[in-house]
Amino acid sequence: MRAALTLLLLVALACAEHRGRPYVRDKVCQEFKTLGKEDFQTLTLIANSRKYSNATFEEINHLIREIVSLAETCCAAGADPSCYDAGSSALSAKSCRSDSPFPPHPGTPGCCTQEGLEQKLCLAALRHPPQQLPRYLQPSNEELCQAFKKDPKDFADRFLHEYASSYGEAPLPVLLGSTRRFLSMVSTCCISLTPTSCFLKEKLEGKTLSLLTLMSNRVCSRFMAHGKDMVTLSYLTSLAQKMPGASFEDLFPLAEGAAEVFSQCCDSTAEDCMQRKLSEHVAKACGALSARDQRFAECCKGKNFMENYFCISTLPPVSVPKLPEVQRPTNKQLCGEEGAHHAKRYLFELARRHTSLPDAFLTKLYDASKKVREECCSAKDTSACLDSKRQQVGELLPTFLEKANQFCRQYNELNFLDFKKRLRESLTQRMPEASPELLGQRVEQQADFASTCCPHNSPPLYCTSKVSSELGEVCDGGSCLL
Repeated sequence: MRAALTLLLLVALACAEHRGRPYVRDKVCQEFKTLGKEDFQTLTLIANSRKYSNATFEEINHLIREIVSLAETCCAAGADPSCYDAGSSALSAKSCRSDSPFPPHPGTPGCCTQEGLEQKLCLAALRHPPQQLPRYLQPSNEELCQAFKKDPKDFADRFLHEYASSYGEAPLPVLLGSTRRFLSMVSTCCISLTPTSCFLKEKLEGKTLSLLTLMSNRVCSRFMAHGKDMVTLSYLTSLAQKMPGASFEDLFPLAEGAAEVFSQCCDSTAEDCMQRKLSEHVAKACGALSARDQRFAECCKGKNFMENYFCISTLPPVSVPKLPEVQRPTNKQLCGEEGAHHAKRYLFELARRHTSLPDAFLTKLYDASKKVREECCSAKDTSACLDSKRQQVGELLPTFLEKANQFCRQYNELNFLDFKKRLRESLTQRMPEASPELLGQRVEQQADFASTCCPHNSPPLYCTSKVSSELGEVCDGGSCLL
């Protein structure tokens, strides 16, 4: 596995857009000979499907064939030492053609104005943003076996492409383990005399790895999008909404611990990093919270740490207890050394009073507070700057908080059809002159936003970009957004 991971990183950083340096050639050739052509091709496919997550299978396949052919030709005994450099230069030139069959990227034209190694390095740095919503949907057992028996190689390649591009933010060891297990299950069960029972047995045995892939892709997507500081806040407010009776001091260390796990393991090639450290974190969370909350205690009863973690992460928010009015941080606190810490504490207090507020909105608030602190704490008159900002949002924020909270609470509490009915009634009152077509369009837009972004495990970048345009509709056309 370790050799495979070494190769995968080399392929992702070097072969994917062909650096062509001798030490890269030597390492790639060593791994090509060690692993053989088939495994080399598989790992190259995974690497580039992650790198170009929005590319089609055909575009990825063109690139894979070229990379594997380059390695096969230039790693052969007696190959000219300049073979790899010349071949990688030819691939770079092919990437720059208007009719290039390789995955398109908006940054390619800029790279192609450069020459030589600079061009190769520029192309190598290009990467599609991760998919916001994983597109891989596992077919039925019958469909899997039909496709597998028709062409096992094509089936495996297409699966690896779809799965790696959909779950490309999961740590490499987790992704490799998950794809290997799935293909082993299909090849075993599709020739079994009792395929149904075989699939059931294999899926049950692989449940931990499947959950680890799903959850690590989610948390690492959030980590890659927002960084450790924002992930700490996101984890903290999620716990606050599930357990609003707990104090900041109870939950903040757990949020910091979770963010530390993700910072260490999301980009790690250590085989068991995420599994081992997440298991330790779950044990700490269960030890700290089980005695305080029966729902957490129920989630922590199981012996499988991944099922316990999944259970905790999917706990719905609870009713808000009677809490005193939130005390805003003072100007001195906001501009002190622990200004970010005080901002997190304030948002923690907002989250446990508005337990259905979507994570994307709380993230937006924290980002806004960071910008205000950067602007005002360095101003000549810090207090005047902060007081002015407070006045701007002072009357609007409570109203928007309540409307956004109510919007997602209705989604969480009602079935989807009743939620859409309630949406239509609300929009009809607010837009009495709207045509049925426009009204229907607005209902579908807001229902789609709610189904994607009101759940606590929502895709971070997608929902952060949507919060202004969609939740703004809930608040009189966005007039009370920060």
